[in-house]
Amino acid sequence: MTTKKSDDQDRIVIKKYANRRLYNTATSSYVTLDHLSQMVKENTDFVVYDAKSGEDITRPVLTQIIVEEENKGQNLLPISFLRQLIGFYGDSLQGLVPSYLEQAMRAFGHNQEQMREYMQGTMQGMFPFGQFEEMNKQNIALFEQTMKMFSPFLQENENGGQPGATPTKPAAPASPSSDASLNELKSQLEAMQAQLNSLASGKSEK
Repeated sequence: MTTKKSDDQDRIVIKKYANRRLYNTATSSYVTLDHLSQMVKENTDFVVYDAKSGEDITRPVLTQIIVEEENKGQNLLPISFLRQLIGFYGDSLQGLVPSYLEQAMRAFGHNQEQMREYMQGTMQGMFPFGQFEEMNKQNIALFEQTMKMFSPFLQENENGGQPGATPTKPAAPASPSSDASLNELKSQLEAMQAQLNSLASGKSEK
């Protein structure tokens, strides 16, 4: 159970009571999920605690906000993505998913202003779907390739260093291979970032 941290003075503390009401301790007022959603969009840092147990429930509350937005018709999460994401729970590759999603969203967020300018300026408001769709396909292909790269190594760990019923090699030699895979993944992510930067700079070249 995660409880209050000493650095909470730098963040707004929200308390959630048994009646599901949310209380903003900074403004001494009750708030709704819509208020918290707006705070996120304004980059206002906050943490949510269960008023009774003191448990940090920020993650489930943020997840609830996403569910509420999806129910309003703000569909950002494709069904295929949700199915794939659910499939990774309990999977041996589960630990790789959060860092991959963080890097992908960080790259997209880093270039979002340039993308908006490109859409509104050069394209006169018309979104270049083709180019970004192609990048998305490359992104998915990279993810699938990454999963394949790590599968043999993780399978060995799960079987105690024995990838098959009658292994002929110990688990130790897998380490250099995993390092090479990590380096290759890093290089591919950097290449994807370069593609985003190149596309975003297209406006200044025209």
